[in-house]
Amino acid sequence: MAALLLRRRVSALGVPPILKDNVESFWLWLELKGGCEMGVIKTRRHYGSCSSTRKFDFTDLKDGTCSISKKLDLTDLTRPHTWYPVARKKRRKVILHVGPTNSGKTHSALKQLELSLSGVYCGPLRLLAWEVATRMNKAKVPCDLITGQEREEVEGAKHKSMTVEMADVTSDYHCAVIDEIQMVGCKTRGYSFTRALLGLAADELHLCGDAAAVALVEDIVKVTGDDLEIHYYERLSPLVPLKVPLGSFSEIQKGDCMVTFSRPGIYRLKKQIERGGERRCAVVYGSLPPQTRTRQATMFNDANSEFDVLVASDAIGMGLNLQISRLIFSSMTKFDGLEFRELTVPEIKQIAGRAGRYGSKYPVGEVTCVDEEDLPLLHAALNAPSPTLEHAGLFPTFDLLLMYSRLNPQYGFRADIENAKLSENYFIANCEDMLKVAAIVDEMPLALHDKYLFCLSPVDVNDDISTQGLIQFAQNYAKRGIVHLREIFTPGTLQVPKTHTAMKELESIHKVLELYVWLSFRLEDSFPDSGVAASQKAICGQLIEEFLERYGSQMPRGKKLPLRKSSSSILQ
Repeated sequence: MAALLLRRRVSALGVPPILKDNVESFWLWLELKGGCEMGVIKTRRHYGSCSSTRKFDFTDLKDGTCSISKKLDLTDLTRPHTWYPVARKKRRKVILHVGPTNSGKTHSALKQLELSLSGVYCGPLRLLAWEVATRMNKAKVPCDLITGQEREEVEGAKHKSMTVEMADVTSDYHCAVIDEIQMVGCKTRGYSFTRALLGLAADELHLCGDAAAVALVEDIVKVTGDDLEIHYYERLSPLVPLKVPLGSFSEIQKGDCMVTFSRPGIYRLKKQIERGGERRCAVVYGSLPPQTRTRQATMFNDANSEFDVLVASDAIGMGLNLQISRLIFSSMTKFDGLEFRELTVPEIKQIAGRAGRYGSKYPVGEVTCVDEEDLPLLHAALNAPSPTLEHAGLFPTFDLLLMYSRLNPQYGFRADIENAKLSENYFIANCEDMLKVAAIVDEMPLALHDKYLFCLSPVDVNDDISTQGLIQFAQNYAKRGIVHLREIFTPGTLQVPKTHTAMKELESIHKVLELYVWLSFRLEDSFPDSGVAASQKAICGQLIEEFLERYGSQMPRGKKLPLRKSSSSILQ
């Protein structure tokens, strides 16, 4: 038992908050339900930084069953606000800042964060968390940076900037900021924003986002019993939708940003634009390492740089400060993993709004399309209100899943999710990627806690190399309780890729190294080579940038798939 406990010891910063806070919340849920025969559950002390909380242990089941199941419906998720007892002890002042991109709403919230005695910023991207931490520290407000793959602690810091998944709902804050709050409606990540909204224990909670979230936030705050103020903002600089398309690539100008929605498309456009010899293109897309994206954006913004045009995916929609004069949609369709579809109103507004940033060298933004036939959709979307959000994402806590699994061993936790009872304001998040990982680790001799941890890990299940990395990490951890990076990766073997296939493989290797770093923060003793992984990850980023310099424009033509028109098209 001592060896087992030693193997599973984690550092204080390494405990995933989504696991850490669920213990006390589960007990509150039991107490609110009432009538639970507490004698059937033994309590023990939790490990790591949660040493003061209770953890339940199903070692005293009567006749193979638990009488708790007779009095509790573990599929009842209609009161998720009760999962967060620390927040429920407060009557929070919630300030909702709503407005379009480049309206100053987040700036206003961050000003209040800077003035607070203690606080936390929760954003949707590592780039945003890094940007806010940098801003706070420059303002002489010591601020830690915490993301799934990074920990930068500043001496004396009482403020933290983090990705929303890392939000700590067991601590008290004077002020908290949740950025892009409309992402509560995201099918895959919405539950993390819901968790932060319900669970952050702050005297003052600032929410920043699109007006589409107002009605839903109002409904949720009524249930939590908090006070709500709503501040509306207008765009600070003009955004002008042009009446004429780009037409020819010879019309590309300095400060232009061309947006497309596939990696092959980005390199194809880069090649076309650079063919004339007058322009050089920086590139930004989602699978590039965050540091590489930041440096590419910096080169584009630098007036003295030769990179005067940006070719990007919708990854520019959040998280990068860009000096864009004119934004050009190469297409108004994207492949969403299932089919080609038209861009939605929020997507068009989010991307188009990046042009003409207030205070930049291009104070007036322009937006257009390559093809004239796409202009009606662009103009209609920019003039239309974003659809009102009606539901926020939700996902059961680890302890609820654990209890359901122990009481219903014949079912997977999929059954708990599929049978969940919800209030009208929520939907169960799409957990297909989690379920794919669960299928991989389910047959391994791992504790349920460890399986859940691997399910939460940032593995790209659609990337074969990334998935294989997860499998090897999980297998080695299950066999020996310790995973050395050298078992699957030899440092010093990375090289500048010379083909786009090799480039894609290097991006996949970067994902595997990020996965190792993520696991090392949560299972510190079992993944001891975090320093090596981090350094090799940095080398990956440098080699990727060198490829972009040497070979980036030599991209073969990709295969085009048929378009399916969105049933919610505003032009129908």
